[in-house]
Amino acid sequence: MTNKLKFSIAQQHYFLEKIVPSHFENITMSDIQNINKQNDYFQFLVEIKERIRKSQYEIAKTVNGEIIQLYWDIGRNITEKQQTLGWGKSIVETLAEDLQKEFSGISGFSSRNIWYMQQFYTEYQGNEILQPLVAEISWSKHLVIMTKCKDMQERKFYILATKKFGWTKDVLINKVELKTYENYLLGQTNFDDTLPDKIKKQAILAVKDEYNFGFTNLLDDHSEYDLEQALIKNIRSFLIEFDGDFAFIGNQYRIEVDDEEYFIDLLLFHRRLQCLVAVELKIGKFIPEYKGKMEFYLNILNDRIKLPHENEAIGIIICKSKKRTTVEYALKDSKKPIGIATYRLSSILPDNYKNLLPSPEEIARKLTDFNLV
Repeated sequence: MTNKLKFSIAQQHYFLEKIVPSHFENITMSDIQNINKQNDYFQFLVEIKERIRKSQYEIAKTVNGEIIQLYWDIGRNITEKQQTLGWGKSIVETLAEDLQKEFSGISGFSSRNIWYMQQFYTEYQGNEILQPLVAEISWSKHLVIMTKCKDMQERKFYILATKKFGWTKDVLINKVELKTYENYLLGQTNFDDTLPDKIKKQAILAVKDEYNFGFTNLLDDHSEYDLEQALIKNIRSFLIEFDGDFAFIGNQYRIEVDDEEYFIDLLLFHRRLQCLVAVELKIGKFIPEYKGKMEFYLNILNDRIKLPHENEAIGIIICKSKKRTTVEYALKDSKKPIGIATYRLSSILPDNYKNLLPSPEEIARKLTDFNLV
C-alpha cells in the first residue's frame, strides 16, 4: 500500500514559488492547470474554514444568550413566587432536586447555581447600567464578576472589557485580582494621546497605578540595585504581578549611542500589544527629569531594536511615590507613550487607596471615555 505524502500549505506554496520556476521547462500545460486548480482549492478551503469558525462563534453566542435568558427567567420566577406566595428558601433546594431528576444529563441546576440565578436577577433587574449587558458574556464569567465585584460600575467595566478583549474566565479572575478596574481609574499614562487606536485601550489596562512587590521581602531601606536584583530573583512573581502577557527580555539592557553606553533597568515584551516595554525603577519620588530619560530610551528602542512588525515601545517608570499633579504636567506634552506608577513592599493595600478613586460621576465619564462598547 502506497502512503501519500501530505504537505502543509506553506510547503505547497514553497513548491509553487521556488521549485516550479526552476524546473519550468519540464512542466506541461496540464501540470500548470492542475497547480492552478490546487491554488484555487486552497483559497476555497481557507474561506470555508473561516466561515465555519465565524458560524461556530455566532452559534456559541446565540446559545450563550439563551442560557443567560433561561437563568434570568428562573431567577425572576423564584423571586416573584417568594414575593407573591410567600415561599421560603427551601423552594430552591426542592427545585434543584426536581430539575436534576428531570434533566439528569444537563448541568447547571444545582441548588448553589439556582441561588446565583436569583442573585443575578435581583441584583441586575431594573439596573440601567447592568441589565442591558447581561447577555454579553457567559454565565461562568458573570459568576466571577458577581462574586468578586460588588460595585455596579466595577461590574460594568469587567463585563464590557471581557466582551471587548475576549478574556477567558481565568484571565478575568486574574484581571480582577490585579485590580485592573481601580488601576484604570487611577492610572497615569498618556496612552490616549500617543498610541494608535487599535492598542491604546488594552495598553491602558496593561499598566497599573501601583505594583505590589511584597514578594521581594525587601526592607524599606533598599537601593535601586537591591530592588532590581530582588525582582530578577523573583521573576515569575514579578511577571505575574505585571500581567500574564508580559515576557522578560533582560535587565540592565545595554544600548549604545555615540560611543556612550546606557542601560535600561528592565526590558519586557507585551505579547498582545506586540511591543517592547522599558521599565525604569526609582526608589524615591517621581521627578519630571525621569520622563526625558525614558523618552530617550524609547527613541532608541524604536529606531534600533524594534522589529518591523512590532508596535512602538512603551515606557513605565515605577517610583516609590509620586505626586499626581506633577505627573500630569510631566506627561502633558510628551509624544512617547509613558506610564508613571508606584510600588509598595507590603501586600496590604493602603487605607487611602480607595479614597483616591474618582467620584461616581467621574467614574461614569471615564467608563464612557474608555469606549468599551
